[in-house]
Amino acid sequence: MKLAVVGATGLVGSEILEVLDEHNFPFDELLLVASERSVGKQIEYKGKQYTVIGLAEAVSLKPEIAIFSAGGGTSLEWAPKFAEVGTIVVDNSSAWRMDPSKKLVVPEINAKELTSEDKIIANPNCSTIQMVLALEPLRQRYGIKRIVVSTYQSVTGTGKAAVDQMMAERAGEAPEMVYPHKIDMNVLPHIDVFQPNGYTKEEMKMINETKKIFSDDSIQVTATTVRIPTMGGHSEAVNVEFKEDFDLDEVRKLLSETPGIIVQDDPANFVYPMPIHAHKKDEVFVGRLRRDESQANTLNMWIVADNLRKGAATNAVQIAEYLKEHSLV
Repeated sequence: MKLAVVGATGLVGSEILEVLDEHNFPFDELLLVASERSVGKQIEYKGKQYTVIGLAEAVSLKPEIAIFSAGGGTSLEWAPKFAEVGTIVVDNSSAWRMDPSKKLVVPEINAKELTSEDKIIANPNCSTIQMVLALEPLRQRYGIKRIVVSTYQSVTGTGKAAVDQMMAERAGEAPEMVYPHKIDMNVLPHIDVFQPNGYTKEEMKMINETKKIFSDDSIQVTATTVRIPTMGGHSEAVNVEFKEDFDLDEVRKLLSETPGIIVQDDPANFVYPMPIHAHKKDEVFVGRLRRDESQANTLNMWIVADNLRKGAATNAVQIAEYLKEHSLV
């Protein structure tokens, strides 16, 4: 097994390496790949020094799996080149998510759709992953009519430069501006670029990806995505209208029995999910479970996950694990 990590020097790339280590993912050879400006850099991993190589060299080495976290443009150009030499690409960017010929995979929900013919597999948006994972057991039980989601997203979702901007502002220094406004002590109702309909690209990702992952265009979804000055994970307030009525105790039971979900729902003792506790964890945390008293069959939930983990690196590694376990690679 020859495994490539493309974008190995970035925030998500570093996280992928950590998750591979923690999950004891089996490989014989590891290729750390990045853009030309990073070629030749040294990265220590599990006590061994690796030299970063370029994309063309990585393609020539024909890895069995390449986990990409290098941006949409890089993926559009290079993922097909890897696929042509037989590599299965698991891509973290938005490049292939809505391509009808590509699978958009959260392993716990739809990995069973994967076949040996799938050479480019899309990893969903971080905000979408944590939401659909928490909704899936409830969708199976009650059916979903409509989802209203508002997100509270960590600066780590933008990358290292955004973290640097926030920390420089916090220290009273003049930062390199990544956002159009100050982020520390502020809230930006703006993630990614605005679209002609007034929504941002991030909001439209959540709307469209949710329907694709659930294979159900009848589900109505609307989203407002917001950047807040935190690290550790993304938080979401989700209001979901089901086709059938539900019992709150059964909701808690269904969620607590779902792999990858931890229920933290004890408000009397101030127990609820927070990004400070989700940091570096693979699971999705769910709490503040309560009936929407203004509308029938409707539940309010609070969902938190480390966006660099289940929202990116962990989900990608889990896809690679599924491919290996089911002899698809």
